[in-house]
Amino acid sequence: MRGCAGGVNFFGNRPQRCDDSRVRIMHPFKVSFCWLLTATFLSGAASVLAQDSPGLTLARQLNEAFIEVANKVSPAVVVIEITEKADQDQDQAQDEDAGPNRIPQEEQPRHHNHHHHYHSRPQMGEGSGVVITADGYILTNDHVVENADKIEVRFKDGRSYPAEITGTDPESDIAVIKIKATGLTPAKLGNSDATRVGEFVLAVGAPFALSDSVTFGHVSAKGRSFEGETRGYSDQDFIQTDASINPGNSGGPLVNLYGEVIAINTMIEGMNTGIGFAVPINLAKRVKDHLIAEGKFTRSWIGIGIAELKDEREYRDLGKDLAPDTESGIVITEIRAKGPAAKSGLRAGDVVVSVEGKPVETARQLKDAISLEKPGHNLALSVVRGREHLLVTVKTEALPSDLGLAQSAPSLSGAPEAESPSFGMTVQALTSDLAERYGLEPDSGVIVTVVERDSPADAEGIQPGDVIQEINRQRIANLKQFRQAMKAVDAKKGVMFDLISEGSSRLVILK
Repeated sequence: MRGCAGGVNFFGNRPQRCDDSRVRIMHPFKVSFCWLLTATFLSGAASVLAQDSPGLTLARQLNEAFIEVANKVSPAVVVIEITEKADQDQDQAQDEDAGPNRIPQEEQPRHHNHHHHYHSRPQMGEGSGVVITADGYILTNDHVVENADKIEVRFKDGRSYPAEITGTDPESDIAVIKIKATGLTPAKLGNSDATRVGEFVLAVGAPFALSDSVTFGHVSAKGRSFEGETRGYSDQDFIQTDASINPGNSGGPLVNLYGEVIAINTMIEGMNTGIGFAVPINLAKRVKDHLIAEGKFTRSWIGIGIAELKDEREYRDLGKDLAPDTESGIVITEIRAKGPAAKSGLRAGDVVVSVEGKPVETARQLKDAISLEKPGHNLALSVVRGREHLLVTVKTEALPSDLGLAQSAPSLSGAPEAESPSFGMTVQALTSDLAERYGLEPDSGVIVTVVERDSPADAEGIQPGDVIQEINRQRIANLKQFRQAMKAVDAKKGVMFDLISEGSSRLVILK
């Protein structure tokens, strides 16, 4: 009898070769157990192969989260179609308003006609918006609807409604429009202050007229601002994102993974750069409430110039002279003539540490605390002046449309002069005639007569007619005291001048 027990031996014995001299027969029990183990092994291997890795499982969960958020938000996102009368300088004005290399996200007209009758034809444009109430209020950008002659709103399900402008605020680039509808599903508005850099976000809108588009990315940064470059309010700040937004996305929502709108998409840095900017929803909420109730949003001011103590080197270096016991706060560098602060106890050089009991450490926090209050509000500022801690109340006023409060400086001559060669300015005594012209007391400072071009004084905006009243917090009454104070200064460290400029009180540091 011949037999073979070759192959794997599951009992620990070495595999056996077929041999004519020996016959090895396995016990029936062992055969059955061998097949049982084999089947168990193969079954387990198949189970391991079919099971997802933890990373893949997490990726699939995140994928489902994106889909869920998109499905939740998309019904509240609308396409806003604009018909507007063409303006000869419209394209140029849009470029200028957007700032260098920055593009507001409304879509440009689809058809460009360069014939002479082009400007008499209506233009078409598109943007996006988000429903914020069940009865038809929609949040969008001001630049989407600013020149609209006719507005049409289209939903994802195909419904279409004409819309009217409820209110606009060019400074924040926020607008509210209204359609006649009920039973709408509004989007949930979140808290942009709680938004964290790095978290996932989705941008929903109609880029390049492609409605119902969803892109995803991250919050790249918060508190971005473009001083002097953005259209409208230079104090505006933005949330930066790398979620792809393009022309037509303007007015659409930037949404977190909880389905909450955290910002309104507004502009991009060039094309295809992956750098977009959106208005924080907390600001948009405050503005839209006023737009719905009043049709406009009126900001407040108190008439001050400011700088951050902890970030501005020249103020930080001289901080011990301003507020020896304070490491952070906002330095008042200027008090505007005839402004609300000029009527209060504030002085240039004061360091603001809190507003209404809430600490302020950045210029943005102080600006918001002031501008978002209603005009006529008595604002309580906690300030540090040297080692004194004071509570100063300032009554806010509506921000003037024209802040040009400067007055012409009279011609100067006929008095002894003193030169400050290290800073490029020359001063003279404040005579009785000059003091009367400026509404000042005699012997209340020295007056600048000459400022050399490209000097440190020129770089800081000092000009003839400015009256220097303090040097490094030391009162200057006359030319003699000015000379003495200047002998004691360290020009490399910096010198702090408290002066009156065009009726405003300013704090200037020269090195």
